[in-house]
Amino acid sequence: MGQPHKSRAGSMQFWPRKQAIRIYPRVRSWPIVAQATPLGFAGYKVGMTHTIIIDNKKTSKTKGEELFCPVTVVECPPLKILSVRFYKYDVNKLVLKKEIMFNADKELGRKLSLPKTQISAQESQEKLNSIAITDYDDIRINVYTQPKFAGVSKKKPEVFELAIGGSNEDKLNYVKEHAGKEIRVNDIFKPGQLLDVHGVTKGKGYQGPVKRFGVMIRQHKAEKTKRGPGSLGAWRGQGHMMYRVAHAGRMGFHTRTEYNKWLLKISDKVEEINPKGGFLSYGLVKSDYILIKGSLSGHKKRLLRFNFPSRTNGNRSPQEAPAIDYIHLDSNQGK
Repeated sequence: MGQPHKSRAGSMQFWPRKQAIRIYPRVRSWPIVAQATPLGFAGYKVGMTHTIIIDNKKTSKTKGEELFCPVTVVECPPLKILSVRFYKYDVNKLVLKKEIMFNADKELGRKLSLPKTQISAQESQEKLNSIAITDYDDIRINVYTQPKFAGVSKKKPEVFELAIGGSNEDKLNYVKEHAGKEIRVNDIFKPGQLLDVHGVTKGKGYQGPVKRFGVMIRQHKAEKTKRGPGSLGAWRGQGHMMYRVAHAGRMGFHTRTEYNKWLLKISDKVEEINPKGGFLSYGLVKSDYILIKGSLSGHKKRLLRFNFPSRTNGNRSPQEAPAIDYIHLDSNQGK
């Protein structure tokens, strides 16, 4: 007998269950931040390990005691500014009106078609000085990664857009100051704060409804199939089937966001994080890295983007990083 109040199998929160267009995520909403700084950064997922931290939550029953804490290691080589974009509102959306390019590294030619003539820094600054701020509603920057400084075996950079905090005047001054310079992760974030992490999940391939939606496996004498939905819905005429019915299909490789992840550490001392023999399926960390509490979506070597939090959880998480007494560095080779 069926259950009259059974909840549906599979969440309708994410629909359609389609694959991401590219292997690193796109961010289209940004929080409001008063300080003039980029509102996000990016890094390559290295792997996981565990630490022993001192609990610093004020209302915790274990305050001051040692806690086991799983962490994800993300390597964050510096970013560089490719261009600055000027937007203006048209009815109800932002429209790109002007873009000023800066001189780029030769590795970017693997991703984009670069101009044959180099753009001088003086020429770019003259174009920035001629900008009338009142003509535009928003200013953002296009940045690119530098995987050549990381432990990943690739040279082709990723290009994406970042919003900047503060007023338009502050945003333009920030671009003038940092044009042609590297932006490091410790220039934007500090240990102890919360982050929103965007990533593309692992691809699972073509999967059935039991794994894809979590429908119950039927009894062994069920008609036609065991690993399938018990009802195909009400609208069955002319071969029609409702889209809500759980069916087999491609699973994984979705763009997902995890809110309010706790940033525990930012460092460039790679000897404090590299295990013997390196991380499995990644290798050795060679540049700046961060430790984030818990797991993150995506496979190793995949680019993750993290931004200032868009909806903080109040005072439930301390705004200071805990003291880290121990980081597990034993090799996982052969396990």
